[in-house]
Amino acid sequence: MSVEVAEIFRLHGGQYGTQHPLDPHQKRAMRDIMLCRTAELGGSVALCEHGCGYARISYHSCRNRHCPKCQSLQQVRWLHGRMLRLLPIHYFHTVATLPHELNSLILHNQELLYDTLFRTASSALLQLARGYARLAAHVGFTAVLHTWDQELQFHPHLHIVVTGGGLDPSEGKWIPSKNSFLVPVKALSKLLRGKFLDALEELFHRGDLRFSPTTKNLQHPQAFHRFLRKLRRKKWCVYSKGTLNGAQQAFGYLSRYTHRVAISNQRLLSCVDDQVTFRARDNRSPGTHRTVTISAQEFIRRFLLHVLPPGFVRIRHYGLMAPRNAKTKLQLARRLILQMQHLPESQETQNLQSRSQGWQELLKRLTGVDLTRCPICGGTLIPVALSLLQTGPTPTILDSS
Repeated sequence: MSVEVAEIFRLHGGQYGTQHPLDPHQKRAMRDIMLCRTAELGGSVALCEHGCGYARISYHSCRNRHCPKCQSLQQVRWLHGRMLRLLPIHYFHTVATLPHELNSLILHNQELLYDTLFRTASSALLQLARGYARLAAHVGFTAVLHTWDQELQFHPHLHIVVTGGGLDPSEGKWIPSKNSFLVPVKALSKLLRGKFLDALEELFHRGDLRFSPTTKNLQHPQAFHRFLRKLRRKKWCVYSKGTLNGAQQAFGYLSRYTHRVAISNQRLLSCVDDQVTFRARDNRSPGTHRTVTISAQEFIRRFLLHVLPPGFVRIRHYGLMAPRNAKTKLQLARRLILQMQHLPESQETQNLQSRSQGWQELLKRLTGVDLTRCPICGGTLIPVALSLLQTGPTPTILDSS
């Protein structure tokens, strides 16, 4: 029997809410996920034009970014936009991870410290790319915040796709990087560590940090400075390697993280006797999977760890990829690259056109399903009605607060 996150919330969310205080955005996420694509939200009806009798009822989605059912279309649209901005070069995939000792502090200062991670990681990468003698260029990149690991534990890190090269300081030349090497990752790790901890110390002295019962000992300046010294001695995990099959693979890979929640319904295996079992990648044996079983209450707790603050932007663009540079420096870089590769701009225009297919075609390529076609006879499905369909009771989330 298939199981979904929504069903786990329906069965066990009420009990969880009576025992644990929930933020308003966590309650909203749970409610939206339970209502998504149900009659409560209404829907539309489409009939086959050939009169074969097939009718497709499509219930409306909740459009909550944490919902496992609502992200495929947004993912395709985002990927479509990225394809139009690709440069004809190789790219690098970089991952920057915060040490687990910071987890408790981050959970009670999410927006503040997530912003700090974006700001310091982007600053470190731009600075090192400009200062590294073998590159010395202004690069571009897109960064996506991820907060979970395969077992849904809290694990904040950034996935970053970086151009394999950049503009020289005069902006008159494109400087390519080697296919297998962008910048020294050890230097990047140290630079990120220094910038992030300096920013964290400044936030502490300004009184901007909130402390929970598990971190209240850090309120004292001496304890906080000991905490910082420990983190400064620790090696921070930064990973980087070139993409194997070109730039499109880089953003195709990243798109699986841009509009993805902590766990997809496809990974859920069962919810029986208050126990949830799901599939997880086995990092010790690449290409294989293992099963994880936890209580339903623990599953809900872990899922809600990854509900982001309202309005928080988890996809950001920097350097050549920054919005202010998209029509200036990025286009200049494209022209310089084409000149280096001795390619006519008409060829690149053809490449862009081949990548600019509509989102409907991209969705079909992603899912293999053409939602405009009748699965019985292949005819076109014509929308004939939009109505509020039969509704049931609205689910409620209790809150101990």
